[in-house]
Amino acid sequence: MRFETFVALRYLFALRKQSFISVISLFAICGVAIGVGALIVVIGVMNGFSTDLRDKILGVNAHILITSMRGGISDYQELADEAKKVPGVTGVTPFVYSEVMLSTRTGVKGVVLRGIDPATSSSVLSLSKDMISGSVSRLNDDGDFPGIIIGSELAKRLGLTEGSLVNLLSPSGRSSSAGFTPKVRRFTVAGIFRTGMFEYDSSMGYVSIPAARQLLGFKGDVVSGLEISVNDVYNVKEISRELRDKISSFTVYVRNWQEMNANLFAALELEKTAMFIILAMIVLVGSFSIVTTLVMLVIQKTKDIAVLMSLGADKKSIRNIFMFQGTFIGLAGTFIGFLIGVPLSLLLKEYQFIKLPSNVYPVDYLPVRLEALDLFTIGAAAFLLCFVATIYPARRAAGLSPSEALRYE
Repeated sequence: MRFETFVALRYLFALRKQSFISVISLFAICGVAIGVGALIVVIGVMNGFSTDLRDKILGVNAHILITSMRGGISDYQELADEAKKVPGVTGVTPFVYSEVMLSTRTGVKGVVLRGIDPATSSSVLSLSKDMISGSVSRLNDDGDFPGIIIGSELAKRLGLTEGSLVNLLSPSGRSSSAGFTPKVRRFTVAGIFRTGMFEYDSSMGYVSIPAARQLLGFKGDVVSGLEISVNDVYNVKEISRELRDKISSFTVYVRNWQEMNANLFAALELEKTAMFIILAMIVLVGSFSIVTTLVMLVIQKTKDIAVLMSLGADKKSIRNIFMFQGTFIGLAGTFIGFLIGVPLSLLLKEYQFIKLPSNVYPVDYLPVRLEALDLFTIGAAAFLLCFVATIYPARRAAGLSPSEALRYE
């Protein structure tokens, strides 16, 4: 063991004899531990919230969206074949999009209606995984009325179950002497889904593409656009660029999920950074206690420092003794903070015992996601703050003059 490390450990474990200094040291360790633990939990929650929100958005919406500049795409099958040739594309499905009114005997609700192809939608959307009753394949059933799949919150609000009949009112209709008459068609509830996002579960409905075309008055084999999934959601910009080059001959434009939700995820990232800075202040307060501990220890150990310097210890060795001691305190606080933060985060992730109101937040529980880079950053930041706090007391100790310290001894 090095001389500086040996003396630093002796001073550290001898603090129990100086109760006041030992209490300050304990507060320093607790301050660093609480700050590190709070940082781990909060950053984990922010990561979980962002990841869970992204997964839910990308489950209902595609990674890349191709829409027409002229209101509809008639040659969508040829366009889909070209899109599938782009490296990284894992699925392509057509869709029809509109907003309609859904009415029952118990009420009326505005609904975002999406016509989908049940045969290809599972390669892009997570609808089949979100079903709590019924199935997506039932949209193609040849019954008296076409099928519709609605969200769980919408079903609760209107008292609907699988097999219930509803009316859809389309904005397309006809004008008569009595005024404008909207087109109305009856549908049967073929299934109910739940994504966990109140906005989607309360205002989204799915029908087959032929049923959507007939309701909306589309002429011919036309769709609103294509939805595309990719193998790497973070490489979506590069895939979008290649896709634009591949289908440049078509009069369409391409958007990806990062472009469509840029403001939302930028706000989440800014909030995560702000929370990191705010909670790092707790660690900073703990590091101030380290300064207090070392300054008082330097004052109390003035005679010892003078003796060590008289025996041949240079200023660098004296400085290292107190820097090592402060660093040990910081490491102890950081380690205890990890022992607090990581298990607590794992408990929150496993048992989800903190519930959130689903009509206020986009998720109904407190999600947690721990990432190695964030844990490393938290540990490094805490260690750096504690290390910086040792510089002034250590330099103060190294600057003592042996003759002045021993003059009155």
